[in-house]
Amino acid sequence: MIMTITVVSILAITGAVWLVGRFLPFAVCPICAGVFLTWVGLLGARAMGYPVDLTVPAILMGGSVVGIAYQIEKRSRVSRGARMLFKALFMPAGFVAAYALLQLWWTVLFSAIAFLVVVSAWALRSPVAGPHREAGKEIEKEMKDCC
Repeated sequence: MIMTITVVSILAITGAVWLVGRFLPFAVCPICAGVFLTWVGLLGARAMGYPVDLTVPAILMGGSVVGIAYQIEKRSRVSRGARMLFKALFMPAGFVAAYALLQLWWTVLFSAIAFLVVVSAWALRSPVAGPHREAGKEIEKEMKDCC
């Protein structure tokens, strides 16, 4: 029964976010929102006393961790090797954060989130490394010499 509720919830939320997203000034991934809001809803239902098998939200939370890592990696400006290091640090810490939330280990949860923020900031704010940086400098020089 919980899987039926989960699948229906993901599909319904995904459809609703897709419809609303057409009018928003920013992009929202409908399936990501559907998965996220479903596991949040399942945890909320459990907190209100409903019997929820934690396996289902745990699986969905793992998908959210992977999706967040993918989105950050896409926007990352670090070298290819550094992106691999980012994922190697982010994914396990994200899974620790998810598990800590399921177990209500608040200190571990907030510590993991702080680590995730630091690693994400590093991946998103580091300068471009390697040949791309040199190519950018060359283009900048050509533009200055243009006129």
